[in-house]
Amino acid sequence: MPNGKIRLSKLDMKTADLESRADYERRLGKLQTRLLHIQQTYWHEKRRAVLVFEGWDAAGKGGAIRRLTEPLDPRGFHVWPISAPTAEEQSKHYLYRFWTKLPAGGSFAIFDRSWYGRVLVERVEGYAKKEEWKRAYDEIVQFEKMLTDDGVRIVKIFMHLTQEEQLNRFRERLTNPYKRWKLTEEDLRNRGRWTDYVKAIEAMFDHTSTDNATWHAVPADSKWYARIRTLEIVTAALEDGVNIGPPPLDLSVAKAAAEVLGIHVGALQAAKKG
Repeated sequence: MPNGKIRLSKLDMKTADLESRADYERRLGKLQTRLLHIQQTYWHEKRRAVLVFEGWDAAGKGGAIRRLTEPLDPRGFHVWPISAPTAEEQSKHYLYRFWTKLPAGGSFAIFDRSWYGRVLVERVEGYAKKEEWKRAYDEIVQFEKMLTDDGVRIVKIFMHLTQEEQLNRFRERLTNPYKRWKLTEEDLRNRGRWTDYVKAIEAMFDHTSTDNATWHAVPADSKWYARIRTLEIVTAALEDGVNIGPPPLDLSVAKAAAEVLGIHVGALQAAKKG
């Protein structure tokens, strides 16, 4: 909703969970197959897409991205986990390091955190001056408009969870030896500034959700729901106005198949119809 106001407190966090694991896996499989067909179309038509994932610590961004990329041809996408900029990157405009990661024709670029750090963590933690992060809203809108004007499809997801659910996930990470690496001092410090982050997140929605690059806020207290909802949003956005049917057979390939292999495609198709 480009012209609407997304307010985190208004999201329905009590979304009905899926009935069973079998139901979840069935719906997940259907959406993943649909996304694979979309990827194939983008590959053949040399289309480009940028998927942006933002959200609270432990909201499940990584898990959603894994389910999204599971069925895809690895040649057609790249996941970019974004952390603090290097000293060299800090000496340049903050958007520079994202320009270098934009997708080539026929591929997706998936950002696990993104240029929105400028108006989120850099704003809240004081890494950017007030005039810098306030100026960044227009800079980001123009950056995304340049991309969409050039034919790039942009999908932006923000994964929201309640403080109670975040606490539960932090406890799980702390007590599980295989998940402890996911919990950092920075995560704990950020939790202590929850109200400041809510203010920054909602300002981000207000200033940067546009017709060509809309924000989608996903309730993430239920991991199953969040993954399914994310896939629904991504597939709907990427296939909007795009024919994702299979491409026509290359006539030169059909001719070579007939000459080299003795396979006549027309005869095969007629046999299938019969």
